[in-house]
Formats: sequence, C-alpha cells, structure tokens
Amino acid sequence: MSRILVVAGTDSSGGAGMSRDIAMAESLNCSVAPVVTAVTVQTNRALIDIQPISPELIAAQVKAAFDPGGQPPKAIKIGMIGTPEAAVRLAQSLPGGLPIVLDPVLKSSSGGRLMSLQSLAPLLPKVTLLTPNLEESARLSGCVFYPEEPPDLPQIKSQAQKILARGVAAVLIKGGHGHGASSVDHLFTTTSHQAFSAPRLAGSKRGTGCSLATALTCALAQGRSVEEACAQAKTQIGLWLSQTNSDGSPSP
Repeated sequence: MSRILVVAGTDSSGGAGMSRDIAMAESLNCSVAPVVTAVTVQTNRALIDIQPISPELIAAQVKAAFDPGGQPPKAIKIGMIGTPEAAVRLAQSLPGGLPIVLDPVLKSSSGGRLMSLQSLAPLLPKVTLLTPNLEESARLSGCVFYPEEPPDLPQIKSQAQKILARGVAAVLIKGGHGHGASSVDHLFTTTSHQAFSAPRLAGSKRGTGCSLATALTCALAQGRSVEEACAQAKTQIGLWLSQTNSDGSPSP
C-alpha cells in the first residue's frame, strides 16, 4: 500500500477536507499521513468559523510524517493551508523530490473564503500539478469568472499560461463548473495540452475537488505519469459522483 502526505483542514460536516481525502485515499489502496492546517466549523450550507493551526505546528507535523522509522509518503496533496505565514513555513518544510498536487481551495463549497493567491504563492514553484476549477483558474490568472458564460478553450489556455508562469510544472483546469453535456478537464504544461472528458452529471457535490486531488496524488504515488494520473482520476471521480449524495456520503 502506497502512502501519501495530505496537508489540509478539517471539515466538521465530513463533506470535504481531510475526512474526504482519507476516504478517497483508502478506497484507492493508499494510506494517509495527515497534516492538519486548520479546523473549520462547517455545515453543508455554510462556513461558520476557522481556527488556523500555527505554522510551527504544521511544520512539526510534516517532519514527523517523514520520520525514518515510519513508511515515507511517496507523494503530497495540499488542500486548504490557512494563512500566508503557514504557506511560507510549509514550503520550507516540504522535502524535495516528491510529486506535489495542490488543490487551490480559494473558497469552500458552502461559500466561505479559505485561501488567496497570496497564501499560495510560496508553494507554487514546488507544485507538480495545480488543480483549479474554472473560477479558481480565472482568479489565479487575474481574470473575471462569469458563471453564465464560462471561458472557451483559447481563454482557458491563456489562463493556464499565466498560471504556469508562476512556477508550477503543470495545471489541470477542471470543467465541472462549465456548461454542456460533457465535463472537460484541460491539462497544460509549458509544452503540451491534453483534454479529459466525461459525461456531465446533474447537480453538484461537496468534496469533489478534494477527492480529485487526492485521487491524482494516489496515482502519482503509485508510479503513474501526470497524464496517466489525470485520466485515471477522472474515471474514479465519475464513479464516486455516481455513487454518492450531494454531501459526499454514500448513496443508499
């Protein structure tokens, strides 16, 4: 069983964050070394409160996860960070040589703001794969997102180029917030583009971004390439979405 490091906040509703990461990883035969960055008070409808964990304690958790006496993680997933100071300390504490997937959760599914470009900036040069949705991609590239008129492919490519210029190795811009019969994710590097399509399912479900980023991290930990990981995770998330309720809990 491969092991991954998951850096994320907790969600008291259980619909997203660390609990969703652990559930997805275990379903893919991976164990999790958890690094908690914040405790959030959430329901399926609202973000009520956030209590960030100190940067020093976050760094200490990372160090403990890589203790020589244990099973070392083979890949790293980063979700909610909490504060810009925590991001700086996290960037300093992460080991080199491992694939890193960063899910830029700028706000929660229930509507509360969680992170900003400022808090992500120290980590971006270390990131193997960044996974913004269409709204996050627009914000990270300095554009405006209009839900009723999502960007077309040339606009998505332009946003990806601006994000890649910040130092990330690859960016997967997710199409779940788009329109049409298919949900298309676009993977960009500085030299390539690849699209991954699946039928668009009705409605939306909390924890989808967390689950996809974790599935990607598990695939990378198991030796898949970035392109293989994106294809595999797209299929796995489609299966998960078809088997769960809107809050991410299993369907009866």
